[in-house]
Amino acid sequence: MLKLAFASDDRVRVNQHFGAATAFVIYQVSPQGASVHGFGEFPEEAMDGNENKLQAKVDFLAGCDAVFVHAIGASAIKQLLAKGVQPIRVSEVDAIEDLLKEVSTAMVEGGVPWIDRALAAQAKASGPDRFAAMEAEGWDG
Repeated sequence: MLKLAFASDDRVRVNQHFGAATAFVIYQVSPQGASVHGFGEFPEEAMDGNENKLQAKVDFLAGCDAVFVHAIGASAIKQLLAKGVQPIRVSEVDAIEDLLKEVSTAMVEGGVPWIDRALAAQAKASGPDRFAAMEAEGWDG
């Protein structure tokens, strides 16, 4: 399962610049489909020279695997990557529904580097717990 955010003021299209985004919609995505996980709304901020506007958005997106945006600056990219969130630029006409379908398909077929990395990291993170559970059940190989 992947957790994805979309910078969107209409919850239909990716149509906002990260730094000026007034809203994000978050989905949980699996190979079988996607469901809305939450929303975040932010007051309009001055575009230029207000680095503080980024922190609240970056913090809100912590735990997401990726954020889809119309545009994004270098500072925001750096901050997102430090939190483990992959920023992805898309064209303004990209519908969220189409992107969700693409991600679901790529989760099965592979070949999209950021998706493959996110899934591998999840599998690695769940590995020790899985083996501990097997051992607790008496599994001996």
